[in-house]
Amino acid sequence: MPFDPEKDEIVKQWRCEDTGLLVSINRYNQGEPKVQIGPRAFTKKDGAEVQRKAGRLTIEDILWLYDVIDEIKEELSGLARPE
Repeated sequence: MPFDPEKDEIVKQWRCEDTGLLVSINRYNQGEPKVQIGPRAFTKKDGAEVQRKAGRLTIEDILWLYDVIDEIKEELSGLARPE
């Protein structure tokens, strides 16, 4: 079964204003929600927003991730299917 972008859903997204790192909770075709780290979003001089791979994380990325990880965990836990 090929990937269908219309079935790919971003449930919630966080963005580090300092580094542009994006962290999101995604779900494909009503499947299990999962956390994605990256890409990075940048605003070019002409005002256009572009995205690039997250690559290696800096200390600023880690400190920001540490600050929002509890919120991400709570959101993901609320979406988890009961076992």
